[in-house]
Amino acid sequence: MEQKDNLLDIIRTLFRWKKQIITVCALTGIGAVAISLFLPNYYKGTTVFLAVSPDQAKPDALFGDGQTRTAYYGNENDIDRLLTIAQSGMLINFLVDTFQLYQHYEIDPGQPKAEFKVRDKFARLYEVEKTKRDAIELSVEDKDRTMAAAMANTARRKIGEMARQLIREGQLRTIHSYQSNIESKEAQLKVLSDSLIAKRRRYGIYNIDGQSEALTSQVSEAEAKLVQSQARLQALEETQGVPRDTILQLRASVRGIKGAYDNISERMERFNDGMAEVGTLNRQYLEANATLSEDKERLKQTLSVYNSDIPSIVVVEKAEVPLIKSRPKRSFIVIGAVAIAFLFSVIGVLILDTYQDVDWKSVYKGS
Repeated sequence: MEQKDNLLDIIRTLFRWKKQIITVCALTGIGAVAISLFLPNYYKGTTVFLAVSPDQAKPDALFGDGQTRTAYYGNENDIDRLLTIAQSGMLINFLVDTFQLYQHYEIDPGQPKAEFKVRDKFARLYEVEKTKRDAIELSVEDKDRTMAAAMANTARRKIGEMARQLIREGQLRTIHSYQSNIESKEAQLKVLSDSLIAKRRRYGIYNIDGQSEALTSQVSEAEAKLVQSQARLQALEETQGVPRDTILQLRASVRGIKGAYDNISERMERFNDGMAEVGTLNRQYLEANATLSEDKERLKQTLSVYNSDIPSIVVVEKAEVPLIKSRPKRSFIVIGAVAIAFLFSVIGVLILDTYQDVDWKSVYKGS
């Protein structure tokens, strides 16, 4: 057996078999052309969009004091969320039903694996990915160029709706939480109000600061007046010749002043006994009322945002009806088939020429 380890020998061998090699390549080329002509044309509809930060749907973004800077476009997590939605079964089922893909792809829905087949067919024609500039590019291929663009645009709109619905569900949970807290705090405020009213009636306290100042002043005045009246009465009683009616009248006046002083002192004592208790309840009531007002305002803001139409995506490019087919690339198919045929022809020729002296029957029989 002659070893073909020289490049020149290999070239000679190929030239001896050139007719066969050319024939195989020509037949392969003709076959590839014929096959490629029967392949249907596919058109690709492509749309590009950006993720919007869900912070835009928070009350702080609309009703904040401007101290917190909110990003408009979404981050990696927001992009991943949109990609997950874009690849979800819910979206695919929506497109299958909307565009009647069972009939369009000529798949019998009564078959046992019909759902798998239609989803698999669509998945091979559907592509969504993040670009290097953090945008999302969504493409759909179809034999009908108009339908390809329509499916791409519909898929993008549905992705935006589903992402918005997820945000709205979170807002709705927040709204329910606020409503529950408000109901609880209103009940707590009612208890505090009833307790505060009862304590105020019991101790006669309605304005701690004002009453404290007024009662202190009244006690001081009554005490001074009582001391003055008692001293005058004592002086008159020790003085000879003072009419008895005058002394009796002065005694009555002292008793009246004494009664007023005792009344004010009693009120002052009750005030002192209940001041701390009423003050604590009043402070708790004011704090609870302030918190309740804040929650009501936050609920109002959240409801306003919930009812607003804040987008979850920003469209960069809508899918236009494609004018040029995306595949098949017939020239590539023919060139690739001829190149493969040429490669295998060369390998086959070298093997046949190298082992042409081998007795294959004896090899087969093992002798």
